[in-house]
Amino acid sequence: MVDPLLIYKVGIDMIPKIGSINAKKLIAYCGGIQEVFHQKKKDLLKIPGVGDALASAITSSDVLGQAEREVEFALKHKIRILYYLDPDYPDWLKQCEDGPIVLFVKGASDFNFNQHKMLSIVGTRNATDYGKSFCDELVATLAQNGQKVAIVSGLAYGIDIAAHKAALKNGLPTIAVLGHGLDTIYPAIHRNVAAEIAQSGALVTDFPTGTDFDRKNFIKRNRIIAGMSAATLVVESDAQGGSLITADLAISYNRDVFALPGDVTSRYSKGTNYLIKTNRAALVESAEDVEYFLGWEKKESKAVQQTLFPTNLSPEEQSVLNFLQGTGKESIDVISVKTGLPIPKVSAILLNLEFAGFVKPLPGKVFALVGAR
Repeated sequence: MVDPLLIYKVGIDMIPKIGSINAKKLIAYCGGIQEVFHQKKKDLLKIPGVGDALASAITSSDVLGQAEREVEFALKHKIRILYYLDPDYPDWLKQCEDGPIVLFVKGASDFNFNQHKMLSIVGTRNATDYGKSFCDELVATLAQNGQKVAIVSGLAYGIDIAAHKAALKNGLPTIAVLGHGLDTIYPAIHRNVAAEIAQSGALVTDFPTGTDFDRKNFIKRNRIIAGMSAATLVVESDAQGGSLITADLAISYNRDVFALPGDVTSRYSKGTNYLIKTNRAALVESAEDVEYFLGWEKKESKAVQQTLFPTNLSPEEQSVLNFLQGTGKESIDVISVKTGLPIPKVSAILLNLEFAGFVKPLPGKVFALVGAR
């Protein structure tokens, strides 16, 4: 049975050119969402900000039938519809004047936006190894430090998908904000990742099914990415990148913005360096910087405790671990030289230590002690 009130909640956002701000004003002025649809045109015209075009759209548009079909689709596919006054609607987004009236959410049934810290990570679609490696290490360290944080991004190529994958790899929930309805996934190559995200996190959109692909929609969804989190981190961006739009939106919502500095000759560091240079973003080089700026208390994770108190290790494993406890991280070649063990043996030992949660691999055949910077 379709909830009639839910149809009105979805329907008001389907009124042509109404926008979230006007919709919220109308709901408040009329005394409820149903009352908006029951107003006569002459009464609507008395409301500040409502012109003839909008009043005509409200009284003549047949959006409730479309809204009912949308609600039926949601029920069939186990999609939650969150109204902006619902307690489960994201608290951070609720503070944004232009936050969506409704959100369509596909994900874990027990996932609650308001029980997690939120960090948005965005960047260029043409991510370099530098940017992707930073995403991996930052998210891994947040997880190791015991942060109950959800990583928010846009499921796009490059930094977005790197951030999602890093969260999944490290057991953190992640939220993908889409620029289209939940009847499709774009880009299609990320469909499997989207399915994995929905197992522990959420796919989120304010667009109904059947929405045409339009670049403006992907820019519009950036307000959700910026508004849903305590802070937005821009990892890599060129001088005209869409990530800078997300950063500006976050600033307009009075949220923290962070940026990863990069090579001044790199095209994909132009945008992040600009944000830092113009004091639009704080410079961050590590997860600890993010924790410091946001006041997130670090909790010692089980994995870190294991590195401090290892047990049941072979003498050779203990030798490698003792060496890394002194250096924090090192290449396989150097570990081999310093421990006197052949490289194939060191590789096998490091693999065992990785499975046991004592070490983690880094780019360039480097291994680090879990919890080391």
